[in-house]
Amino acid sequence: MDDTALKMMQLAHQGYSCAQILLKLALELRREDNPGLIRALAGLADGCSQGRATCGALTGGCCLVAYLAAANHPRLPLMTAELTDWFSERFCKTHGSLACDALTGGQPPQHVRRQCGQMVYEVYCQVLDILASHAVDPLDGA
Repeated sequence: MDDTALKMMQLAHQGYSCAQILLKLALELRREDNPGLIRALAGLADGCSQGRATCGALTGGCCLVAYLAAANHPRLPLMTAELTDWFSERFCKTHGSLACDALTGGQPPQHVRRQCGQMVYEVYCQVLDILASHAVDPLDGA
């Protein structure tokens, strides 16, 4: 287990959701603090609190791309599309949906932490790979 996975586990244990964990890691990477942003991302948790909406690991991942690349980056739509395509290929083939409930089998959040943790970890790594492939330095803080 690497330091990123360990940090993710600690944040999950503290009650942070998928999207919140992804952006907390980005803020930590840049040595920034933005409690309002982290609070706002709670709205993406558990498929926007409905289960049937898109998984917070994916929506949070798209937010992560926008945050690290800068919301006005000319390739932002392409990068988020790459992430969505990768996520669909990686996780949705088996479950048939981007919905939180489908990906977790409808289990309550406390029962799927390990499964969700793996998705969040893979999303974080994929975002960094996508940024690198577009020559975006996540430390730029643009």
